[in-house]
Amino acid sequence: WFSHRLTQMSTDEERLQIRIYGDASLPTLIYLPGIHGDWTLVPKFRNAVNGRVRFAEFTYPRTLTWSLDDYAVAIEKSLSEHGIESGWLVGESFGSQICWPIVSRKKFRVEGIILAGGFVRHPMRWLVRLAESCGRCLPMAAFRAALLGYRLFARIRYRNSPEMTTAVEEFIARRTELDWQAIRHRLKLIYENDPGEIARAIDAPVFYATGFIDPVVAWLPVRCWLRNNCPSFRDFKIFWPADHHVLGTAAEAAAEQILRWMRRL
Repeated sequence: WFSHRLTQMSTDEERLQIRIYGDASLPTLIYLPGIHGDWTLVPKFRNAVNGRVRFAEFTYPRTLTWSLDDYAVAIEKSLSEHGIESGWLVGESFGSQICWPIVSRKKFRVEGIILAGGFVRHPMRWLVRLAESCGRCLPMAAFRAALLGYRLFARIRYRNSPEMTTAVEEFIARRTELDWQAIRHRLKLIYENDPGEIARAIDAPVFYATGFIDPVVAWLPVRCWLRNNCPSFRDFKIFWPADHHVLGTAAEAAAEQILRWMRRL
């Protein structure tokens, strides 16, 4: 990598963080993380695009007040401070919801959007509401227990990838009480959001990548909606046996597919 930079933007509780890898002469790919809100789970994907794109990745603040527009404004400002005025957005799950206000604001030139386990309006809003309600009722101890379960699962899932095993440990270490509250706030933002009109009017090409095993966002209704309602929708790829976190569980294959999509335009 040619550069590795970090910038911060003040909020009440934490800071928006950006890291940039790669030379400015390369195509720009911007990673907007999922509901967990950080870059801890994409090291394999980042390495897979090494030297072929300028890769920008974010960690969100643990804010309980930001709207999706607030996320978009802060991300645009951070990118602009580093001289990035255009690029491709890869929105992972919750991160896809930030793509749409960035498009609608027209301050940043979006060259294309890749929905990585992402969506327009969530196809199962009742599931989002249930998750948010359960999150409010469950104590922090239950959240910690779930993290321990995820650690055991990850050790099996990534048993041949020390890189991802280390990333999972960092992911778990970052999960705090405030982080748990921020996740619940992001669930509320997902539930309330319907960017359908933006997706119908978007000029930039839209692509969709997801894992076949995805209990979080059902890929069939997402793909059908895009086909029927988004004129800029170009292509999709479903990876077997990857899951919702397709950029981690099918990192190399997803990277190659995304790079092909970027090159074809």
